[in-house]
Amino acid sequence: MFEDFFNKYVKFKYITFTIVLLLFLFFVFNCKDIAIMFFASFVIACSLNPIVDKLSERIPRHAAAVLVAALSLLIILAIFVPVCIMSIEQIKIFLHKLPHYLDNFDEYILGLPILNHFGFLANDADDIMEQLSLSSSDVLNKAMDAGKYIGSFIMYLLVSIIIVFNLITDKTKIKDYYLKSFPSNMRKKADEVGKIIAEKMGGYVIALLATTLSVGIVMLIGLLIFRVPYAILLATITAAFDIIPVVGPAIALIICLLATYDAGTGVVLAVIAVFAVAQFVENNIVRPYVFGKVMHVHPIIIFLFLFITAEYIGIIGVIFAPAIAALFAVLFEELYLKKLD
Repeated sequence: MFEDFFNKYVKFKYITFTIVLLLFLFFVFNCKDIAIMFFASFVIACSLNPIVDKLSERIPRHAAAVLVAALSLLIILAIFVPVCIMSIEQIKIFLHKLPHYLDNFDEYILGLPILNHFGFLANDADDIMEQLSLSSSDVLNKAMDAGKYIGSFIMYLLVSIIIVFNLITDKTKIKDYYLKSFPSNMRKKADEVGKIIAEKMGGYVIALLATTLSVGIVMLIGLLIFRVPYAILLATITAAFDIIPVVGPAIALIICLLATYDAGTGVVLAVIAVFAVAQFVENNIVRPYVFGKVMHVHPIIIFLFLFITAEYIGIIGVIFAPAIAALFAVLFEELYLKKLD
């Protein structure tokens, strides 16, 4: 019996495949920054590949990839350049007043009537505001230190663009190498799983863009209606932080309140109301529709991978936590659950 098992499974190709898989996992866990950069590039490439596939039916694939990349860049510039131009004055004013906002925000919070009725809340708030005040005095100095990370970010961004372009252009060659890395009797299943993963990863980018855009539009319209200061800037910040699951919207709300509390209670209540409407539209209308069609991952699984990526990968991992959860869900279903059936 043992001899039959040895002859059937302990073969050179299976040993080689296992060694390659272990080396890949070792690379992922020990080179997290590089691994997440390649994963992010793969996710973006999956979202662009269907368009390139359609265009490559009429023109060479290399030309189709260049055209799609150029159009994507133009769309990004068409969205962000006008926003930056319109909000640049708001950014200058906001940064100029930021130390004042931070130093006086504690007085506003501690002066809220509800804290006067509940002593334990006032004590806790006093401790929190004391820590915030201590850290806010040198916030601009700390912000200057962030400049050293800009160069690294730009480098990673440029490398990611190059990787995405090569993944799109050489899709067929990369797929062939991918399939050849599996034993012959596993290649058909590997091809099926790869297609499902690519579809879900591409869908994740589209769903993420749709939900982020919905939040930004609702916030912008609502803040403009109520004539809230820094409306364009705050709508952009809220949309940007919405990319980060769970904690992103909370951070965006704090920034919005920090920037507008000085304008009065009415403005603060308007900001909270608009923010609540934006989150309602996203979580109850847009997100269930777009994510439900492409991800099919239970929220508990997403929360699990959110905490795991936050612990071991960082902020970029948190952004791609739903995509990583979808990847593992597909592998678990295709390689284990369907085997049981």
